Amino acid sequence: MAKEEPPSISKDLQELQRKLSLLIESIQNNSEVVALLKSPVGQYLDRHPFVALTLLVFAAMSAVPVGFFLLLVVLTFLVAFVGVILLEGLIISVGGLSLLCVLCGLGFVSLIISGTIIVSYMVVSSLVNYWFSPRPLVCYFMATGKLLGLWVHQLHSRQDEGRQK
Repeated sequence: MAKEEPPSISKDLQELQRKLSLLIESIQNNSEVVALLKSPVGQYLDRHPFVALTLLVFAAMSAVPVGFFLLLVVLTFLVAFVGVILLEGLIISVGGLSLLCVLCGLGFVSLIISGTIIVSYMVVSSLVNYWFSPRPLVCYFMATGKLLGLWVHQLHSRQDEGRQK
């Protein structure tokens, strides 16, 4: 069996070092980095590497909590937005159903009241027609158009009653 040779660690480290130096060189040649290094803050950080390293570590470590906070803000906003829409929809639905129930109840009550008024009118008018119905003789004279004859007949009957006394 042939023994496999492990890859050379020094070769890998040299390759990593070369890639890292290319990355650093590209960062240092960036126009924004050059502008930052020429500013008073950049010159101060260049003279005080411990402060620069502290700020770099702080920025790297604070990225996760700030990211979680921003995620929480966005999620809270979305949940509140959806909640308001759902709550508003629920309130409008409940209000609409309540209005529908009230209007149906009012329609039912108005039917009952209208029916009661119509039945009452029919009963009262029938009673009034029954109680105050014209006498048969008056009906006869009114039907034949001899209303004047009715008055004459009543006048004679009154005179006859007066003579008999």
